[in-house]
Amino acid sequence: MGDGKGTGLRVGPPTRRDGVGNYNKGCSRHEFHPQREVSVAARPVGHERQSTSSDAALQRAQVAAQVAEDNRGRDLVILDLREMTTLFDYFVLATGTSRRQLHAMSEEIDRVLEKEMGDKRLGIEGYDESRWILLDYGDVVIHLFDEDTRRYYGIEDLWGQAKRVPYPAQSPKPAGGLKEL
Repeated sequence: MGDGKGTGLRVGPPTRRDGVGNYNKGCSRHEFHPQREVSVAARPVGHERQSTSSDAALQRAQVAAQVAEDNRGRDLVILDLREMTTLFDYFVLATGTSRRQLHAMSEEIDRVLEKEMGDKRLGIEGYDESRWILLDYGDVVIHLFDEDTRRYYGIEDLWGQAKRVPYPAQSPKPAGGLKEL
């Protein structure tokens, strides 16, 4: 699993070490321990957490969540991981209902963060498989899941000690759920 693309992070079955925690070959998801310190070696040299302010990282996480919601993402969660790891500050989690929707969310988040906020994605994993797409922006990592994969891996439970961050809806939705032109 994982298409490389230079991040060194991988998604898929918990049989390897990745930027989300420690996986050992052949372990089950129940043996996953995100509270253990993850070495920076999990991320290639030059891909350490960007040294930006936490306020800027929080703003990007909130914008990513809003973009996912605007693209009909469901079950949006922002997790504050600053007290748990030095690799990243926030996770944004969202669920999509189809491959096409996961791709649309991924592409639009990337467009908004790059063009409108000046952020550069460090890597992407899982785009081709489209069950769990991981967008790595250094201090913000975005996880886009299909329903079954999100339920199976239970990221919210694995990082259960992380604080949940509310995100403000940037604009009210018009009646009927359609965007105004």
